[in-house]
Amino acid sequence: MSKAAQLAALIGSGQAQGDENLIINGGMQVAQRGTSHSDLSGYGLDRFAVGSSDDAAVTVSQSTTVPSGEGFKNSMKFDVTTADTSIGAAQFYQFFQKIEGQNVAHLMFGTSDAKSITLSFWCRSNKTGTYNVVFMNNAADRFNPNDFTISSANTWEKKTITVTGDQSGTWLTTNGIGLYVIWNLALGSNFDDGTNGTWGSGDYGSGNNVNWLDSTSNDFYITGVQLEVGEQATPFKHRSFGDELARCQRYFNEVIPSGGLMYAYHIAGNSSSNRRQHLAYSTPMRANPTATFTSGSAGSFESGKPALANTSTVDTHINMNLSGNSDSNYTWLTAFALDAEL
Repeated sequence: MSKAAQLAALIGSGQAQGDENLIINGGMQVAQRGTSHSDLSGYGLDRFAVGSSDDAAVTVSQSTTVPSGEGFKNSMKFDVTTADTSIGAAQFYQFFQKIEGQNVAHLMFGTSDAKSITLSFWCRSNKTGTYNVVFMNNAADRFNPNDFTISSANTWEKKTITVTGDQSGTWLTTNGIGLYVIWNLALGSNFDDGTNGTWGSGDYGSGNNVNWLDSTSNDFYITGVQLEVGEQATPFKHRSFGDELARCQRYFNEVIPSGGLMYAYHIAGNSSSNRRQHLAYSTPMRANPTATFTSGSAGSFESGKPALANTSTVDTHINMNLSGNSDSNYTWLTAFALDAEL
């Protein structure tokens, strides 16, 4: 069947759902926090976070190793640097994306009209065997674990997983966490009470997971992550870098990249040390953000400064009061980031 005929069949069956991928940064293009993270806990590449409890150490990085002929520039690489050869019952290693509830409201999970979804991605590892990806709600009381197999070592393989919509449970449609998509690379027996491919209140896995942490020779790559409505996986929708970056900046915005500069000066003849700068965000944020600052070494800020004031989801003010009002007093910010992650 030609591609045109396949598309016509999909449209006729109601399975073609437009061009929306519910995953953000599925091509692993955006890495505002940096391109390599040792023993990561939390976010590395944008929108993908790591959670773990184990005796291993893993470096997560942005890689240029990609499947040939698919149009990808980057992948996310996991590399074991300290092995854990025996996973305890309460231990695990996983990475995941939290999808905002407003972006999955149309799935109608928790109702009789819940829609099926299809996840597709490219992966590669030297360690063959059974791995697991699980879908979970915010309350962590609805799970659908799905096994997938890496069949050939060091070979890119495309995986496709379709699950029926969950008609039970509570699924947020607010700016909170609407849906977790979680990949398990190691999973202890305390977390493997689920049933493969079935919604339930069981757990993350179904008891078949490899222990990917068992050797410092092990690596794992992933790219082309796409989640869409329907029972058919369509080709990956490549977004422009600017589009993908803007979507990421709703949750995390590196206003001043590491090594950048934002100066704060005392104004000659002004006895006040108060300094405030208005900042309108490049993209409205999910919630009122918090900020992290790194400052320079000439002069200093007052205690507790810099700090945000009058903060909203679209703008804020940066208080950069200096500790002293000498005409020569100044300092600077070398990094500044806004965080409204789920």
